[in-house]
Amino acid sequence: MPTRKFSALTEYAKAFSALTPDKEAILRELGLAVSPRLGEVTDHFYTKLQAIPQARPVLEGRVDDLKRTHVRWLRSLFDGPYDDSFTAAMYRVGDVHVRVKLPVEFMAGGIVLITEQLIELVGEIHRDNIDRYRQAMGALNSILGFCLFIMQESYQSSSLAEELEKFLKITGMSRKLFDNLAAAYR
Repeated sequence: MPTRKFSALTEYAKAFSALTPDKEAILRELGLAVSPRLGEVTDHFYTKLQAIPQARPVLEGRVDDLKRTHVRWLRSLFDGPYDDSFTAAMYRVGDVHVRVKLPVEFMAGGIVLITEQLIELVGEIHRDNIDRYRQAMGALNSILGFCLFIMQESYQSSSLAEELEKFLKITGMSRKLFDNLAAAYR
């Protein structure tokens, strides 16, 4: 996807997720407190995933590598900047999920599992300050919503591209001919 499209996609996703500069600042501050415990969040996440029969084939023999990648991804949620490069990274996550044939619902389900653990962690951190807890949870909701929005957009685009390639191969139609036919019907 061209960079200029990432800019528009970034703004679009921020509008839907309410990811504001204030929430971005809260995330960076929260990151200092949660960073040492992101390994625990990841361990919990993969324990839950491994209990889901449909996830096992994708995880088999890869859990340790996936955990390292997952912790890096979690850190990025708190590090920022939440710009076009961040959007591009989240877009690649969706692409990877298509390539490994992970069903689309696993992205939303995964966000739920991560949120569950982060609610508990942030609750521990801000147990004595309900206002800070609410602000932190609002910021977490926004960044996780932002990521899911981008990953699902990417997943859909990658899935359609994959299906188009299959169609072209089956029919023997060239990409140029397909593009010309599609343009004629716009």
